[in-house]
Amino acid sequence: MPASIVLRRLFFALVSSVEDTLTNTIVFILDFLLTIYNRVTPDRPVGRVVQAGHPGYGGEWPQYVAPREGDSRCSCPALNAMANHGLIPHDGKNIRFSDLSGAIRRVFNFAPTFCFFVPRYIATSLTRNYRTDRFDLSDIDAHNCIEHDASLTRVDSYHDPNQSKVAHALVDEVLNCGTGPGGDLTPADLSRLLGKRRVEAKQRNPSYSSAFVHKMFGSSNASTLLTIYGGRMRDIEPLLREERIPDGWESRVRHRMGLTMLEFNTTVLPVELNIKEEVDGSFANAGQERYAEVFKKND
Repeated sequence: MPASIVLRRLFFALVSSVEDTLTNTIVFILDFLLTIYNRVTPDRPVGRVVQAGHPGYGGEWPQYVAPREGDSRCSCPALNAMANHGLIPHDGKNIRFSDLSGAIRRVFNFAPTFCFFVPRYIATSLTRNYRTDRFDLSDIDAHNCIEHDASLTRVDSYHDPNQSKVAHALVDEVLNCGTGPGGDLTPADLSRLLGKRRVEAKQRNPSYSSAFVHKMFGSSNASTLLTIYGGRMRDIEPLLREERIPDGWESRVRHRMGLTMLEFNTTVLPVELNIKEEVDGSFANAGQERYAEVFKKND
């Protein structure tokens, strides 16, 4: 191999690594500052989380239109709901990563740092450029990109590669697991349900995979139900069953700069770290019965 090619590849790899490190450092510093800003400024009034002039202001969302044949959808109910209401292209196709950042900010009131970091992570995982490239919603279901095993709303891709399909039996479990006031969702409910789901998925899926980053994605996705949706089942149900935003809904996070990554993780980490199945042996031993049967046959 010519030395010039080797040197160029090494140079571009170094530049990319330095750029990623600097970008993430700036984002995390800004996120910390936004968290402080949210603490010292008053929240937006109830009913005014979505700003005037944007869809959803005063709880008035664009009409819900179910996906048509040929539309692109994915494993994320929130992104699908945005498409179903035309908050991103209804067909779910040809979406700019940078446009997705703005839409998430306006609809769900995540902080600008979160809204930049997550779509940029998706773009990087798909080997695309956040600033210039586009994607279809189904693209993000590349296994272990954002989509992951042991989802609370989808069967594993091993059982059904089409991750846009709602697994209604799993959704029913979420909607019936609340132990909070009026049956609303609590952090302990999510920890319990995530643990149960991981054990079951590992038992049933011989290709099950879940590194720490995927477990954190699972806990993060689940924790949006506690933060953005406030654990309120009456709002969570249309999101998970129909991927629809109910009339009158607005994010339960009313901070002026939205939900920062730092604050979000004060919910995510307790949910993840309180999953007892990760330490009591039930997850580690799940699925071992498959190999025990093989050993018996070979004896």
